[in-house]
Amino acid sequence: MPSIPPSSQPASLADESTRTEPVRDRMTKGELRASLTLASIFALRMLGLFLILPVFAEYARTLPDGHDAQRVGIAMGIYGLMQAFLHIPLGWLSDRVGRKPVMVAGLLLFVAGALVAAFSDTLTGIIIGRALQGMGAISAAITACIADLTRERHRTKAMAMVGGSIGLTFALSLVIASPLLHSIGMSGIFSLMAVFGVVAIGVTLFLVPAPPPPHPVRLPFRQVLMNADLIRLNVGVLALHASQVAMFMVVPAMLSDAGMPLDQHWKVYLPVVLVSFLLMLAPMMAAERYGKVRPVLLASVALMTVVQILFASVHGLWPIVGVLLLFFVAFNVLEAMQPSLVSRYAAVSRGAALGVYNTTQSLGLFLGGVAGGWLLQHEGRSAVFIGCAVVLVLWLIIAWSMKAPPARSQGSTSAVAA
Repeated sequence: MPSIPPSSQPASLADESTRTEPVRDRMTKGELRASLTLASIFALRMLGLFLILPVFAEYARTLPDGHDAQRVGIAMGIYGLMQAFLHIPLGWLSDRVGRKPVMVAGLLLFVAGALVAAFSDTLTGIIIGRALQGMGAISAAITACIADLTRERHRTKAMAMVGGSIGLTFALSLVIASPLLHSIGMSGIFSLMAVFGVVAIGVTLFLVPAPPPPHPVRLPFRQVLMNADLIRLNVGVLALHASQVAMFMVVPAMLSDAGMPLDQHWKVYLPVVLVSFLLMLAPMMAAERYGKVRPVLLASVALMTVVQILFASVHGLWPIVGVLLLFFVAFNVLEAMQPSLVSRYAAVSRGAALGVYNTTQSLGLFLGGVAGGWLLQHEGRSAVFIGCAVVLVLWLIIAWSMKAPPARSQGSTSAVAA
């Protein structure tokens, strides 16, 4: 298959697979600032989205047209569907006009959609607002901006900050969503999303370091789509997020059956997510410092597979909590590593490659909900987990042939100066 040429690097760089000595230099102030500010943009945007997940179905029943479960599902899923359509063109556009203009435009759409939903008193209006929000598909531009502003040896660490911010906002949303619904209502939550979007625009314009100007390399888009290394990663993110959505159609019911009321589930999720961040440090260090990217990735996929098999057979609150902890450790490692690997395999067309990556991620979210719901309705809970395990085994087989990532650049880009 055609391959995307790596970014220009000194010929003397050693391949990562041959490195045995750990790299001990730290992120520069510029890299740290870029990572933290871009992670905060992700967090502000994702918190606005996660806040409605635990409470929207309950709220929808109060709307005049909110008793149609299929329409409620459309309102929940239209965001991901619009993202799937627009990740690639907006990622491609960020390679041409720059990261910040695309990010600001996407956040403006996010704010507009939040305001439309906030002032709507029908499910149809909320669907339109959610669709507008989804059109601001800037994940690829943000991830490419992180790649532009960090050296390769620190890129996975930067991506881990983004992954950590997403996990923390998810846990926080589980804690505060219900109190917010009862205090300010769903219109207030959507208005809060608009505020988050405006704050994110301010962070983008005034706090995020200026990335280097775009120097697009004319590559056939087919070359991005057909690159074997990128295909493995795209299959991986689709499998990862399809499994995530499918299993979380069942896990809340399992916790409730084990004696944990629905409004108390955050007491499980919050500590599990926090502890998983600590446990992921060792594998991330092995991948980053000692060049063990391939074994860490394959081990994480294998652990995800084991998690699904365990979920199909465990009973009782504490066994479920233990398996959830294993899931979040593997999930957080994969969520941090894969975008970094995309940026390394497609250094000269990061925006387009990350656009494809984020599109397959959105498709995974959509397909996981559809397939998980069908399996749950027709075959039962265990079938959902077995189905996820089959998908993850296929991913493991496909990923097994992955090569060592391209050598890291020892130098820094002009954008990461202290």
